[in-house]
Amino acid sequence: ASYAFKSAFNNANPQLLEPIYDVTVLCPSESMGDIMGDLQTRRAIIQGMGTEGHYQKINAKVPLAEMYKYCSSLRSLSQGRAKFTRTFAEYQNMIPSLQKKIINEAKSELVEA
Repeated sequence: ASYAFKSAFNNANPQLLEPIYDVTVLCPSESMGDIMGDLQTRRAIIQGMGTEGHYQKINAKVPLAEMYKYCSSLRSLSQGRAKFTRTFAEYQNMIPSLQKKIINEAKSELVEA
């Protein structure tokens, strides 16, 4: 049974999924370029930009793994004047290079155990 499962699993070409969040950032216009750059380093896909009152609005899809310490980063980039919200959007396949890295880390942990 174990061999049959392993064989079927490997033949199915499994993919790792990661949670993706819809992120909305409201920021002053003078901070927008820095915030956009920061989002792009976090593998964000910018969905749109606009204005809301006196603020610039950025809508993006961002992997949850990249949101670690985002609040602190946003506060630093905007001198505390920006805010953001996030809501779960979907699961997406991880990029192949990241999948490979995670699988290799898991394999090395199994060898060590």
